[in-house]
Amino acid sequence: MSLKPYVSLITLGVEDLERSVAFYRDGLGWPVSGASAEDVAFLRTGGVVLSLYPRDKLAEDARMEPNGVGFRGITLAHNVREREDVDRALETAVAAGAKLTKPGEDAFWGGRSGYFADPDGHLWEVAWNPGFPLGPGGYPELPE
Repeated sequence: MSLKPYVSLITLGVEDLERSVAFYRDGLGWPVSGASAEDVAFLRTGGVVLSLYPRDKLAEDARMEPNGVGFRGITLAHNVREREDVDRALETAVAAGAKLTKPGEDAFWGGRSGYFADPDGHLWEVAWNPGFPLGPGGYPELPE
């Protein structure tokens, strides 16, 4: 059996679920699904589901230690349609409580990007990539 090439759900381990839900729902304007429960939140992001779950419980479920700090070897990305949207999106995230880790700047690969960290330190890249235009559903269209 092989795995199909898609990601269906991303779960972020968070220290304070209520704070994180407020950041994504109220600050960024991302809708929370009614499937959410007392100890987990599911956000509709257009395709992939973003889940927020207490960090200690997530680590326990994965049989890992919950004490990861600093750069964790992963970033999430939010691509935008226009070059100018990078800075606007970063400003929105910072106004919602994110920490700007890298302001928007032109990139060596021909686009523009910057980074913010959510309240739990999860890194998000905001990027405009002229080589990967966004299709009607908001997803990057990669060349064959």
